[in-house]
Amino acid sequence: MNLALARAKLAAVPDPEIPAVSLVELGIVRELRETAAGLEVVLTPTYSGCPATELIADDVRAALAEFGDVTVTLQRAPAWTTDWITPEGREKLQQYGIVPPQCSADQAIRVVPRLRCPRCSGGKTEQLSRFGSTPCKSTWRCIECGEPFEYFKPI
Repeated sequence: MNLALARAKLAAVPDPEIPAVSLVELGIVRELRETAAGLEVVLTPTYSGCPATELIADDVRAALAEFGDVTVTLQRAPAWTTDWITPEGREKLQQYGIVPPQCSADQAIRVVPRLRCPRCSGGKTEQLSRFGSTPCKSTWRCIECGEPFEYFKPI
Protein backbone atom coordinates (compact mmCIF):
# COMPACT_ATOMS: atom_id res chain seq x y z
CA MET A 1 0.00 0.00 0.00
CA ASN A 2 1.19 3.52 -0.78
CA LEU A 3 0.89 5.29 2.58
CA ALA A 4 2.33 8.52 1.14
CA LEU A 5 -0.49 8.68 -1.42
CA ALA A 6 -3.03 8.01 1.34
CA ARG A 7 -1.52 10.85 3.38
CA ALA A 8 -1.77 13.19 0.40
CA LYS A 9 -5.43 12.29 -0.13
CA LEU A 10 -6.14 12.77 3.56
CA ALA A 11 -4.38 16.16 3.48
CA ALA A 12 -6.85 17.29 0.81
CA VAL A 13 -9.98 16.63 2.90
CA PRO A 14 -11.41 20.04 3.90
CA ASP A 15 -12.88 20.81 7.28
CA PRO A 16 -16.67 21.00 6.75
CA GLU A 17 -17.05 24.10 8.91
CA ILE A 18 -13.97 25.95 7.61
CA PRO A 19 -13.38 24.58 4.09
CA ALA A 20 -10.33 26.78 3.55
CA VAL A 21 -8.29 24.43 5.76
CA SER A 22 -7.85 20.69 5.60
CA LEU A 23 -8.36 18.30 8.47
CA VAL A 24 -4.60 17.80 8.57
CA GLU A 25 -3.91 21.56 8.65
CA LEU A 26 -6.46 21.99 11.43
CA GLY A 27 -4.55 19.37 13.41
CA ILE A 28 -7.40 16.95 14.07
CA VAL A 29 -5.75 14.07 12.18
CA ARG A 30 -3.52 12.48 14.80
CA GLU A 31 -2.40 9.33 13.00
CA LEU A 32 -2.72 7.39 9.77
CA ARG A 33 -1.67 3.78 9.90
CA GLU A 34 -1.91 0.70 7.76
CA THR A 35 -3.98 -2.25 8.98
CA ALA A 36 -4.45 -5.76 7.60
CA ALA A 37 -7.74 -4.70 5.97
CA GLY A 38 -6.80 -1.17 4.88
CA LEU A 39 -6.22 1.98 6.93
CA GLU A 40 -6.95 3.40 10.34
CA VAL A 41 -7.23 7.16 10.81
CA VAL A 42 -7.12 8.55 14.33
CA LEU A 43 -8.98 11.85 14.76
CA THR A 44 -9.25 14.22 17.70
CA PRO A 45 -12.31 16.46 17.30
CA THR A 46 -11.88 20.15 18.05
CA TYR A 47 -14.22 19.64 20.98
CA SER A 48 -16.08 16.61 22.30
CA GLY A 49 -19.52 17.82 21.20
CA CYS A 50 -18.48 18.89 17.71
CA PRO A 51 -21.53 18.36 15.47
CA ALA A 52 -19.33 17.80 12.42
CA THR A 53 -17.53 14.73 13.84
CA GLU A 54 -19.63 12.16 11.97
CA LEU A 55 -19.44 14.12 8.72
CA ILE A 56 -15.66 14.38 9.09
CA ALA A 57 -15.38 10.60 9.63
CA ASP A 58 -17.54 9.99 6.53
CA ASP A 59 -15.40 12.40 4.46
CA VAL A 60 -12.22 10.62 5.59
CA ARG A 61 -13.65 7.20 4.67
CA ALA A 62 -14.74 8.49 1.24
CA ALA A 63 -11.35 10.09 0.52
CA LEU A 64 -9.46 6.90 1.39
CA ALA A 65 -11.94 4.29 0.09
CA GLU A 66 -9.57 3.14 -2.65
CA PHE A 67 -7.18 1.84 0.02
CA GLY A 68 -9.59 -0.76 1.36
CA ASP A 69 -11.44 -0.76 4.64
CA VAL A 70 -11.03 2.57 6.46
CA THR A 71 -11.49 2.61 10.21
CA VAL A 72 -11.89 5.98 11.90
CA THR A 73 -10.97 6.05 15.58
CA LEU A 74 -11.83 9.04 17.76
CA GLN A 75 -9.19 9.90 20.34
CA ARG A 76 -10.40 12.52 22.79
CA ALA A 77 -7.36 12.55 25.08
CA PRO A 78 -5.28 14.51 24.96
CA ALA A 79 -7.87 17.11 24.00
CA TRP A 80 -7.40 18.97 20.74
CA THR A 81 -5.66 22.32 21.03
CA THR A 82 -5.25 25.20 18.61
CA ASP A 83 -1.52 24.65 19.06
CA TRP A 84 -1.96 21.73 16.63
CA ILE A 85 -3.01 23.99 13.73
CA THR A 86 -0.17 23.92 11.21
CA PRO A 87 1.55 27.11 10.01
CA GLU A 88 -0.10 26.54 6.61
CA GLY A 89 -3.46 26.19 8.33
CA ARG A 90 -2.93 29.44 10.23
CA GLU A 91 -2.10 31.27 7.01
CA LYS A 92 -5.17 29.84 5.26
CA LEU A 93 -7.41 30.83 8.18
CA GLN A 94 -6.10 34.39 7.93
CA GLN A 95 -6.69 34.49 4.17
CA TYR A 96 -10.21 33.11 4.71
CA GLY A 97 -10.99 35.96 7.11
CA ILE A 98 -10.59 34.14 10.43
CA VAL A 99 -7.77 35.41 12.59
CA PRO A 100 -5.79 32.39 13.85
CA PRO A 101 -4.82 32.07 17.52
CA GLN A 102 -2.30 34.70 18.51
CA CYS A 103 -0.76 32.77 21.38
CA SER A 104 -0.42 29.22 22.63
CA ALA A 105 -3.22 27.59 24.57
CA ASP A 106 -1.06 27.78 27.73
CA GLN A 107 -0.69 31.55 27.34
CA ALA A 108 -4.38 32.19 26.56
CA ILE A 109 -5.33 32.73 30.21
CA ARG A 110 -2.73 35.49 30.63
CA VAL A 111 -2.78 37.18 27.21
CA VAL A 112 -5.36 39.65 25.93
CA PRO A 113 -5.21 39.41 22.16
CA ARG A 114 -4.37 42.46 20.07
CA LEU A 115 -5.91 41.45 16.79
CA ARG A 116 -5.37 42.90 13.34
CA CYS A 117 -8.29 42.92 10.95
CA PRO A 118 -7.91 40.13 8.36
CA ARG A 119 -9.49 42.40 5.72
CA CYS A 120 -7.79 45.80 6.07
CA SER A 121 -4.98 44.91 8.56
CA GLY A 122 -6.24 47.64 10.89
CA GLY A 123 -5.13 47.33 14.48
CA LYS A 124 -8.16 48.93 16.14
CA THR A 125 -10.51 46.05 16.87
CA GLU A 126 -13.06 45.15 19.50
CA GLN A 127 -14.64 41.94 20.68
CA LEU A 128 -18.39 41.76 20.03
CA SER A 129 -19.04 38.31 21.47
CA ARG A 130 -17.00 35.65 23.25
CA PHE A 131 -18.61 33.07 20.95
CA GLY A 132 -18.86 33.11 17.18
CA SER A 133 -20.38 30.67 14.70
CA THR A 134 -18.80 27.83 16.67
CA PRO A 135 -17.69 27.67 20.33
CA CYS A 136 -14.02 27.73 19.30
CA LYS A 137 -14.32 31.19 17.72
CA SER A 138 -15.23 34.64 19.00
CA THR A 139 -16.71 37.54 17.02
CA TRP A 140 -14.77 40.78 16.60
CA ARG A 141 -15.17 44.00 14.62
CA CYS A 142 -12.62 46.24 13.01
CA ILE A 143 -13.19 49.83 14.11
CA GLU A 144 -11.22 51.12 11.11
CA CYS A 145 -13.16 49.41 8.29
CA GLY A 146 -16.26 48.41 10.28
CA GLU A 147 -16.18 44.78 9.12
CA PRO A 148 -16.86 41.92 11.53
CA PHE A 149 -14.51 38.95 11.64
CA GLU A 150 -13.94 35.80 13.68
CA TYR A 151 -11.00 34.92 15.88
CA PHE A 152 -10.06 31.29 16.42
CA LYS A 153 -9.59 31.25 20.19
CA PRO A 154 -6.57 29.44 21.61
CA ILE A 155 -7.81 26.35 23.42
